[in-house]
Amino acid sequence: MNPDGTSEDITRLLGAAGNGDRQALDRVLSVLYRELHAMARRHIGQNRGHTLDATALVHEAYLRLAGKRETQFDDRAHFFAYAASAMRSVVVDHTRQRLSQKRGGDRQRVTELPENFGGGVRLDEDTLALDEALNRLAAVDPRLVQVVEMRYFAGLSEEEIAALLERSERSVRRDWQKARMFLLASLRDS
Repeated sequence: MNPDGTSEDITRLLGAAGNGDRQALDRVLSVLYRELHAMARRHIGQNRGHTLDATALVHEAYLRLAGKRETQFDDRAHFFAYAASAMRSVVVDHTRQRLSQKRGGDRQRVTELPENFGGGVRLDEDTLALDEALNRLAAVDPRLVQVVEMRYFAGLSEEEIAALLERSERSVRRDWQKARMFLLASLRDS
């Protein structure tokens, strides 16, 4: 992750954006757009034929980021955590809307959570089931949800997540494994 601005510049702009400076938020998003777009591309993966593409995902996430007046981003890591959460929300809303337009069909629950997301996340009932399981996990351990959102919805590697959260890769890997076990059990039980 190499934004055009330095971490100090990003943090300063995020602080100004948090204080209501819309131009500062626009500047941050402009600087970090490529990273957000890469996150969205990794998330969408090979899901061709859907109406949600990487650019649409970034723009919808931007609208959610820009629309939250009370949100304050303390630093770059907080911004990316919030962006991953916003992307999750956009994908879930898009999936709900798309599925509500369908008639009939069997609803199947996801029974696995892949280790590697090279192909992207499917935009179907699995996404809704995962969202429900993540909401249950949030009640137990919100930190684990953050790791899942960054890895699954933003497509970040353990190394990238560790750098953003200022934690060790080993700690992030443990959190990922704990979250994965919880989610798998939750998905199987529902």
